[in-house]
Amino acid sequence: MIGNVYEAAGGEETFRRLVERFYAGVAEDPVLRPVYPEDDLADAAERLTLFLIQYWGGPDTYNQVRGHPRLRLRHQPFAIGQRERDAWLARMTEAVESLELPRAVHDAFLSYFETASTAMINRPG
Repeated sequence: MIGNVYEAAGGEETFRRLVERFYAGVAEDPVLRPVYPEDDLADAAERLTLFLIQYWGGPDTYNQVRGHPRLRLRHQPFAIGQRERDAWLARMTEAVESLELPRAVHDAFLSYFETASTAMINRPG
């Protein structure tokens, strides 16, 4: 069992690298890119970075800036079906795999991302 995942993962730098690599994949993904309405993915990347840092035991900057995460509610305006979920999880899995993480952190990330991405599905198909 891991204590503080944020620290075990390597702190803020690791989360910033993870999200940077994830959004590099999103930018090139024909299924995912249309889900993101912003031309520049920088704001979305910053929001995800702050959320993941807070979720995994780091500073609560996300709550200070954005309030409670309310993930399902915040994602409701975006059409997320199984196809989008699968593409999202594939890009995030690639990002996780690209980092040299302790096995327990790696496994915790992938387990969480699988569950969380499934919970965001809000459209059939």
